[in-house]
Amino acid sequence: MTTPDWPLLGAVAWPLLIALLLGLLVRRALLALARRARAHAATHLRARVAQVVAVPAAVALPLLFLSIAVTATPLPDTWSSRIQHWLGIGGLLCLTWLAVRAVGAIERRILREHPVDIEDNLSARRVQTQTAVISRVIQGAILLVGVALALMTFPAIRQIGATLLASAGIIGLVAGIAARPVFGNLIAGLQIALTQPIRLDDVVIVDGEWGRIEQITSAYVVVRVWDERRLVVPLTWFIENPFQNWTRTTAQLLGTAFLWLDYRTPLDAVRAELQRICEDDSRWDGRVCVVQVTETDQTTMQVRLLVSARNSGDLFDLRCAARERMIRFLAEHYPESLPRLRAELHEGRSRPPRSTAASTGPAETSSPGAEDVSAPDLAGGASDPRS
Repeated sequence: MTTPDWPLLGAVAWPLLIALLLGLLVRRALLALARRARAHAATHLRARVAQVVAVPAAVALPLLFLSIAVTATPLPDTWSSRIQHWLGIGGLLCLTWLAVRAVGAIERRILREHPVDIEDNLSARRVQTQTAVISRVIQGAILLVGVALALMTFPAIRQIGATLLASAGIIGLVAGIAARPVFGNLIAGLQIALTQPIRLDDVVIVDGEWGRIEQITSAYVVVRVWDERRLVVPLTWFIENPFQNWTRTTAQLLGTAFLWLDYRTPLDAVRAELQRICEDDSRWDGRVCVVQVTETDQTTMQVRLLVSARNSGDLFDLRCAARERMIRFLAEHYPESLPRLRAELHEGRSRPPRSTAASTGPAETSSPGAEDVSAPDLAGGASDPRS
């Protein structure tokens, strides 16, 4: 039984032990710095930078210390090169992680400088939509490149790639067909970011559902429906299908409230009352307040109350208020204006009068034919063909 070479073990162990202890201390210090920076990230730029850098550095610096320690140990070249290889992959992944966090920090900075919770948020919604989509694409590309570079450091994978180079065309075709939804959504996301048919917080009608754009990811769009449901729609759907965007250029909208009224309705009074209703309501934006007769039938006429508001939410409430208050106004001041059914009653009679002619038999139900002979025909000497 061979005795261990204690001097060799000591020469290998003490650099690694020092590197581990130093790395542990640096890691704890950096994580504490990240926690303190998180508390001041909303107001200090240096705190936000420290928060982004500290967490990946808490992993990368211990790996760096280990790499230096391995170089200082008398390990065989084969072992040393293998350990350095894995430590290098770890450092590369840490750099990839840092780049992804940096892109996310830039995205948060832009979103913070362009809030959507303001009155006129059209420009902010445009910037937020572009930033969110482009940030997802850049982060995905960074991850793809980082993982690819890490895998390319293995000689076996490079040899496999060289072996499959001859069939790369077929593999690319199969991969393209298999990944068509992924790449389709990726390209659709870039189109949406550049052309912006939709933006965050836009009011849209999708498959008959009214809602707001709540989230745009790299694969789908989340539409918050008015009753708090969530409609998840692929990005490609907004490129390939028509839909309504009520806030494409501005949030201002026109809305209607229809009433069926009697022909005796005084339209001048209705117009004056609608003007008063709009002026008393803070949701009216002062642009449109119109009363028009748009349809008639045998008993009533259709009256359209056309109003305008700053956004779709105010417009819906204003339409409901105008309809309700107009009906109350007509019921109180012009009750004859509300639609009603008409019927004629004959005094003293419950049914139409009967004929005074004597009934000699069953009523004749057949129409006169061309072959029938009338009394004047007989007087003129015509013969009865039925005789």
